[in-house]
Amino acid sequence: MPARQLLLPPLAAAAAVLLLAGCSAAVDADAEAPVASAEAVSLDNCGTEVSLDAPPERIVTIKSTATELVLSLGLGDRLVGTAFADGPLPEALAGAEPPVLSANVPNQESVLELRPDLVFGGWESNFSADGAGERTELAGLGVATYVAPSACQEPGYQPDPLTFEVLFDQIREAGSLLGAEAAAEGLVLGQQERLAEIEPLDGDLTALWWSSGADTPYVGAGIGAPQMMLDAAGLTNIAADVDATWSPLGWEAIAAADPDVIVLVDATWNTAADKISALEADPALAQLTAVREQRYAIVPFAAGEGGVRNVEAVESIVAQLQG
Repeated sequence: MPARQLLLPPLAAAAAVLLLAGCSAAVDADAEAPVASAEAVSLDNCGTEVSLDAPPERIVTIKSTATELVLSLGLGDRLVGTAFADGPLPEALAGAEPPVLSANVPNQESVLELRPDLVFGGWESNFSADGAGERTELAGLGVATYVAPSACQEPGYQPDPLTFEVLFDQIREAGSLLGAEAAAEGLVLGQQERLAEIEPLDGDLTALWWSSGADTPYVGAGIGAPQMMLDAAGLTNIAADVDATWSPLGWEAIAAADPDVIVLVDATWNTAADKISALEADPALAQLTAVREQRYAIVPFAAGEGGVRNVEAVESIVAQLQG
């Protein structure tokens, strides 16, 4: 999804290893942590080899998607630091209170001070010379790194399109990497059950997924998590033919498509309320069908990226538009 105020580039969706689970299927924060597998793991993650002789015991996460996955697997006791949260934890994980290293992307020095054996990032850009450190450099220092595969950008690693089945496969591999295979399988089963119970909306409704931006909005396009969720909700994405995860889309094109529904991404730096105010204050945009009829659905920023909240987000979109 587009980065905060577009200060960082949006990252796409991916392959290889990781992600997903339903927050309602999350392991209780007070429950006993799953027993770790002792087997070594080696995998190809966004084109970088990741090898661990044993499950990581000291994990740093960057971005909400990474933090929420680790917590959903019941591994909160292994988190030594979290950073760059996109908002509060979902209700199912709210009591976890993991340690916070930084409100933004941490620098390499602060990461290394925590002596992690794994740094798990939600975006590839989290690993840079002016961020948590280059992946190759951290590997040379004995620190493994991992990127949410739904954020890989390299050809052959970016899912095209991202689907729930891809995410279910990723969480199984994440469980393998983190030594929590049984917990991962439980999360997948919970996700599958909830997804199967969703009744898509009727009526052939079209939708705009407005993530960020104002003069030129950044929208959910045709191959990423927004498209996947709109499909599951029974909505037709007006930007489905754009071969990207997120993309700029001009207001003229949006007005021509005249969506029946607008899904608004809510973030502290670009709230859904601000988006609605902008739509309703503009004489031309106020004539859009979705604006006239106030057919909005609101999704938290972290739920818009491939991760543990996607099924819950579909449930919420359907419920909001049925209400």
